[in-house]
Amino acid sequence: MRDPLDPFAPQAFLSTEVEPTPPQIRTWFVRRGRMEVTFEESRAHLGIETQRQWSDWAIARSTPVLFGLFSFVTLCAKALLTDEAKVLPTAAW
Repeated sequence: MRDPLDPFAPQAFLSTEVEPTPPQIRTWFVRRGRMEVTFEESRAHLGIETQRQWSDWAIARSTPVLFGLFSFVTLCAKALLTDEAKVLPTAAW
């Protein structure tokens, strides 16, 4: 793949599977980059892979919970920042 307007060297995107089309392989490459950034940021900010539990089962449970909580908070923040955001009720006490 090469862009005639870009000064970068051409790149080859390869796959061991024979059936995918070149646009599909390019899409996989773009997704991979996004996933790598997600995992790096989750290590830095959420502490993924640095949990201090006593068993592997506890770590296996906490990592998906951290990802789920992060996703939930991100979606809530996005909903609150839009124009159609609704006011959340607060506690009376």
